[in-house]
Amino acid sequence: MVAKTKDLWVFIETTEEGKAKNVGIELLSPGRTLADKQGGKLVAVVIGNNTAAAVQDASGHGADLVLSVEGEEYQTYNTDAYTYAICALVEKYGPTTILIGATNNGRDLGPRVSARLQSGLTADCTALDIDEETGCVAWIRPAFGGNLMARILCPDNRPQVGTVRPGVFKKPEAGEGRAEIVKEPLSFAKENIRTKIVEVIRTAGEMVNLEGADIIISGGRGVGGPEGFRPLQELADLVGGCVGASRAAVDAGWISHAHQVGQTGKTVSPKLYVACGISGAIQHLAGMSGSDCIVAINKDPEAPIFEVADFAIVGDLKEIVPMMIEEVKKLRA
Repeated sequence: MVAKTKDLWVFIETTEEGKAKNVGIELLSPGRTLADKQGGKLVAVVIGNNTAAAVQDASGHGADLVLSVEGEEYQTYNTDAYTYAICALVEKYGPTTILIGATNNGRDLGPRVSARLQSGLTADCTALDIDEETGCVAWIRPAFGGNLMARILCPDNRPQVGTVRPGVFKKPEAGEGRAEIVKEPLSFAKENIRTKIVEVIRTAGEMVNLEGADIIISGGRGVGGPEGFRPLQELADLVGGCVGASRAAVDAGWISHAHQVGQTGKTVSPKLYVACGISGAIQHLAGMSGSDCIVAINKDPEAPIFEVADFAIVGDLKEIVPMMIEEVKKLRA
């Protein structure tokens, strides 16, 4: 289809309670930059039930316009109803670009929407830009196992659609929220929803909320084995953080993939990232270099991780981490 506007849309994924998930609010940050470069509005699309909180959150974080679709059929995410709602809105408003968080739901919704609209989809992006020659969005994502970064353009079909990893961008600063709010009465017959959620069972991976953690204590090959993650877990528990890991530690079977940080794992941007025994391969750095403060512990003074670290500790993590644990305990006492 031909775009009717130069507007950029951000899909704001909601919880069953109607609150905005972090990734949608995060995407308003690059969305603002790209929308300004394209000369269009930044539009937040909120779909769910009782979503007043999510609508206000999107408005308060920089959206120019919020399109709100509410109904009981949207209470829980389902492919049929959500695809219908997005495509109906696209047909009416004609945006040029749609950003969707690369969550489990987003990775399901993005391909279905792009196929229905006969447009392209670039999945699992870690960076976004505008190509100066074509004016298209430059979708940047890892390729060939994370060994290089692909720069993908969609010059022909509109809207351009892409999913973006959670944690890549930081939330924009909250403001007064002056966005225009438009409620779109789009209903979808429940009998046409072809899937039904019978039961929700949380796995260990879902309980590892690395993207939302303010503090992450990560371990790499230097921890020496599965037992090396025990003190890291103790430290993380003391400071209210999560345990992360490098690909080397995950590939060795020392910890589950749910903890992996990097291009082939999760992209994070906590307030504090403590890298223990991690050399600093470029694939790992790409997943955590957006952290506010990085503390690196490594015996090798030439380790690449020290190039991005705010605080470098050259030494044996098996001696240093227990010392950190004791100091935290003293402060808490």
